[in-house]
Amino acid sequence: MNAFWLKITSNRFYKRLLKEPFTYVTGAVLLAVFAIAHLAVFSKGWGVTSAFADWGAWMYKLVGGNVDNWAYFSSEKAQKTLSGGFMNDGGSIRNLGIILGAFLATLFASEFKLKKIKSKKQIVAAALGGLLMGYGARLANGCNIGALFTSISSLSLSGWIFWLFLFGGAFIGSKLLAKYFM
Repeated sequence: MNAFWLKITSNRFYKRLLKEPFTYVTGAVLLAVFAIAHLAVFSKGWGVTSAFADWGAWMYKLVGGNVDNWAYFSSEKAQKTLSGGFMNDGGSIRNLGIILGAFLATLFASEFKLKKIKSKKQIVAAALGGLLMGYGARLANGCNIGALFTSISSLSLSGWIFWLFLFGGAFIGSKLLAKYFM
């Protein structure tokens, strides 16, 4: 078995497709192809964060909560999605694919590492940053995929406005991170 893996990992196609990073041009072309395919198959733009709201609702329901009267979940479409469950929701399956794909990519590239947590400040920064990003994505009605990538490719002004504030937020956030958490 060990010889099998040595033979595969020395293969030039393995190295090119799974070990070495893609160029920016290759990444851009692949994103464009996937976005076009998504639009052709589902007749709507590519999005990520809406499914996370559904995940939260499903978890809340598991502990006995009820989201039926919440404005976001009051539409017939939202009720159908919630009653259909995780495995019948295309957005959830796509998100699961993104998560598993990213994990597999780090494994194939031998980049997966468990890192020691340096301090409690690092935990606070990660938790606060994640919460702010999630909250901001829901307020903006999308993340960098739906509100930026899909909007700009659809020639929507909102995508360019999102880009402007995303760039500004990343700049300010990196300055705060370097000052208080590094």
